Amino acid sequence: MDDFVYAETDPAELDQYREEVETWMNENMPRRDPVNPWHPTQDDDLRSSRNRELQRRLYDGGYAAVCYPKEYGGQSLTAAHQKIIDDVSMDFDMPVLFSIPTLSICGPVILEFGTEEQKQRYIPAWIRGDELWVQFISEPSGGSDMAGALTRADRDGDEFIINGSKIWSTFAQRSDYALMLARTNWEVPKHRGLTMFIVPIHHPGIEIHPIQMVDRTEEFCQEFFNDVAIPAENVVGKVNDGWTVASRLLFHERAAVGNASPYTQGRHRNRTADGVEDLAAIARVHGGADMGRHRQRLGYMETLSRVEELLSDRVVKGIEGGFLPAPAGSLVRLFHGLSRTERQTVAMEMQGDSALVWNQGESTGAFGLEYIQRQQACIGGGTTEMARNIISERILGMPREPAADRDLPFNQVPRSG
Repeated sequence: MDDFVYAETDPAELDQYREEVETWMNENMPRRDPVNPWHPTQDDDLRSSRNRELQRRLYDGGYAAVCYPKEYGGQSLTAAHQKIIDDVSMDFDMPVLFSIPTLSICGPVILEFGTEEQKQRYIPAWIRGDELWVQFISEPSGGSDMAGALTRADRDGDEFIINGSKIWSTFAQRSDYALMLARTNWEVPKHRGLTMFIVPIHHPGIEIHPIQMVDRTEEFCQEFFNDVAIPAENVVGKVNDGWTVASRLLFHERAAVGNASPYTQGRHRNRTADGVEDLAAIARVHGGADMGRHRQRLGYMETLSRVEELLSDRVVKGIEGGFLPAPAGSLVRLFHGLSRTERQTVAMEMQGDSALVWNQGESTGAFGLEYIQRQQACIGGGTTEMARNIISERILGMPREPAADRDLPFNQVPRSG
């Protein structure tokens, strides 16, 4: 996050900026449907094209990715300016697909480790809405052990030949490029033989298999790589130093998932019960004899929301100021996962039977579907268990868990099958 601006901003300037954003949003951006902002049968192709169109609108208006440097298409503004855009845009349809991972995870990685040619080529395309990116990080056999990647990239002159598989890649079938971690050296311990690559997704030798979710959407994919030739100029950082790049990617991922990244744009209000106001609307309709208990729940949810907002601000400024270490992003990641799970549970309980059985075309079933998927917030961006480990070991200084393969050459690590 070294390229980001955290300087204090004149309050009068921010007030004027808010007025400008409000005026522009009202004149140029479509309003969010308050009745049915998200539905499980929403077409993914339409969603992708719609987000590209909305991203281009923001870019043309000068409000896209405002914290990115001007030389790459941003505005070189501060977190306070982005927060204003987020607050004002709550009632508008925003291109949230570009927030995670394109702008808030892949983008900062390219800013920090990319060559100047890579920055000039790719960053403006994201900000204009021309290209969506995804992460090719997780593997079918890897679980949370990202450093144990088995996908291999073998050097062949000016190219690397990639073979293997990745999984849980969000909207890979609708995206254009990916950041992919692959093994380039099998004779050193696992953390020292990895390299990060830029991979064009719709490329000879790449097969994309969508995974259908419980809500019938196909948000995640598995990819198979069969002798995929990638030019050496697509390496991000240094060959065999991919873990350094991947560690920063994880930092930005935790910040993005925990609502602590300055590079996201627009709140993720494309799903139900994201905010206390959504829960209040449920309580008004389904309160009845339970209204007193519902009020207690709403107060609890409001408290969680306020704490999360303050925690995110403290962690972001703390890391930048140096009084919190970079792994402190896991604090926000952990709190976000637990609080969002709690929020979806409360929404389900308040909605009652309507979240279990509904008529064709009604949106109430979305609460039930969100409840079934509530643990997703504790898995994406690293599990809550991993977050607790990071907090205990890298922030509190507790002893690290033993790892038998930490210093063992990777080709000597026992593996099944």
